[in-house]
Amino acid sequence: MSPVPMAAADARGHAARVSIRPLRRRDAPAALALLAARPRDDLFLLDLVHQLPAPSDTAVDLVGAWRGEALIGVAALRPTLVLQASLPPPVRDVLMGPLSDVAAGLVRCDARQAGELWSRLVVRGRRPLVDRRETSLVLVPAQLRDAPVPPRIVIRPAVSTDLEPLVEAARASLREEGRPDPFLGDPKGFRRWVAARVVRARVAEQDGAIVWVGYADVRLREGHLLQGVYTWPAWRRRGIAAAGVASLCRAAFAAPAEHVQLSVVEGNAAASALYARLGFEPYATLRTILFA
Repeated sequence: MSPVPMAAADARGHAARVSIRPLRRRDAPAALALLAARPRDDLFLLDLVHQLPAPSDTAVDLVGAWRGEALIGVAALRPTLVLQASLPPPVRDVLMGPLSDVAAGLVRCDARQAGELWSRLVVRGRRPLVDRRETSLVLVPAQLRDAPVPPRIVIRPAVSTDLEPLVEAARASLREEGRPDPFLGDPKGFRRWVAARVVRARVAEQDGAIVWVGYADVRLREGHLLQGVYTWPAWRRRGIAAAGVASLCRAAFAAPAEHVQLSVVEGNAAASALYARLGFEPYATLRTILFA
C-alpha cells in the first residue's frame, strides 16, 4: 500500500493532511508509545506491533495514520480487523478506509467501532457468517481468587506431543460457536496454526488424557490475553476449567503481567459465573463479525 493522503479535521476543526501507510519495523517504537496510553483497550494491537514483520511478510498487516511525522492512529487488517480504541472520529474515519476494502476476514473490536466498520463493509457487499457480542473481562493480581485442582487432574504446560488433541479441541470449539471449520479446507495449515500456539497453551489431563486446554495468546508485561479455553464436554462442571484458568492467571502474574483479560460470548452464563468466581470483572463490550 502506497501512502494515501486524506483530509481529516484537526483539534480546531480545520482540515489537516493525514497519510495512511503500512507500519514497518522502524515504526514500532512510535506505535508502541501510542498504544501504551490504553494497554487494556489495545492489548491485541500492542502484541501485533511487537510482531511487525519484514516488508515481505504478510502474516501481520498493520496500517498507521500519520499527520506529518506524527503517528496518530493504528489499525490491523490481518490477522483480524481491529481499530485502536478511543480514536478521534476524523482519524477513525480515515483508518476505516483500508479496513473496509478487505474482502473477507474477522472484525473484532469495541462494539461501537465494529458497528461503524460493519456498516461500511455491508455497503461493499460483505455478508456475515458469525455476528456476536462479547463481554471483555479483566483481572488484576490482587483480585485473583484461586481454584483448587480436582483430584487426579494434572495441569501443565502443553508440549508438541499434545498437538492432535489440541487440534480436536480447536475444531470442536469453532463448531460450538457456529463458526466454519478451517480444517476441512486446509488440514495441514490448520495443524500448523495450532502447532504454533502450543507453546502458549496449558492443558489439564487425567490418566494421560487431555480434558481441558487454554491459551495465553498475548503475553506482554502490560497484560496477558486468554483465548481458546475449552473443556471436553464429558469433563465439564467438575471445576477443571476454573483450575486451569487460575493456573494461566498465576503464570501471567508471575511473568509478571499487569493484568489478564479474556472475553465471554453474550449469553454464556456458565462461563461468566466461572470467571466471576475467579475475580474477573466486566470491562468492555466487544463485537466479533466473521464475514465474506
